[in-house]
Amino acid sequence: MVIEGPERLSLRRLELQPPAPADVIVDVQWSGISTGTERLLWSGRMPPFPGMGYPLVPGYESVGQIVAAGAEARSRIGEHVFVPGASCFKDARGLFGGAARRLIVPGTRAIPIGIDVEEHGVLIALAATAYHAITGGVAPELIIGHGVLGRLLARLTIATGAPPPIVWETNAARQDGAQGYLVVHPESDERKDYRVICDASGDSTILDTVIRRLARNGEIVLAGFYEKPLSFTFPPAFMREARIRVAAEWRPEDLVATIAAIDDGRLSLTDLVTHCFDASQADEAYRTAFADSSCLKMVLDWRHFE
Repeated sequence: MVIEGPERLSLRRLELQPPAPADVIVDVQWSGISTGTERLLWSGRMPPFPGMGYPLVPGYESVGQIVAAGAEARSRIGEHVFVPGASCFKDARGLFGGAARRLIVPGTRAIPIGIDVEEHGVLIALAATAYHAITGGVAPELIIGHGVLGRLLARLTIATGAPPPIVWETNAARQDGAQGYLVVHPESDERKDYRVICDASGDSTILDTVIRRLARNGEIVLAGFYEKPLSFTFPPAFMREARIRVAAEWRPEDLVATIAAIDDGRLSLTDLVTHCFDASQADEAYRTAFADSSCLKMVLDWRHFE
């Protein structure tokens, strides 16, 4: 999958770099489309970012099977794995490089997963991002946004043993689907003493609204990705001694912990993949993922694509 320029997508063959002795070759079965960073890459609105440029292969949510390997990794042939992106193409930038039928990656970047996870495995990176946001401090009492990231944040908050959070969602179509927590419209919530609020909306204008809902010494965790500068009115933040924490992408230990939570049943990935298109329908899939509010997670099926 190649983004040739803003809103210009193509499917074409690219030459792969030769595998090193510790590399594995993965035939991708499913890959996910990110409605955060990938939307910005596709639209051309991504702020300056290392590795940015066109043409590029997007995607960092791939699930597949190891079909070949270098001399040092041949024992792994046959494993089902999650791949958080790749940099194996000669003719395009690999940011993040996972949306392809075949990938070559270092063996350490091919993470073993259970075969029964199937297409839901594309959610592992986003779940690890949510885990990183939660475990970087105190678990959130309020989560803003009931998209797929907000749902994962809420499920993981409960999985860590913390009390169920409240989730704000203004889109009526996204207010259902809660598992053990309450989803409300912000106008129906009068509480103004939240100790930790986690924003998964990506709304760069959200801070003034959120600060007014904080307890003294409360913390705002920015878990989304923001294309525009964030700003806030100082006096309300001053009165509350508000703290703002930016949660970046997951770390390797977050991925390990997330997969363990999936394996032992503490974290469910069900009811989050709402759309699955054949990879040959990629252009339609991208536009649906970014424009249809009923689409929580779009998955591309590569199994029949050659």
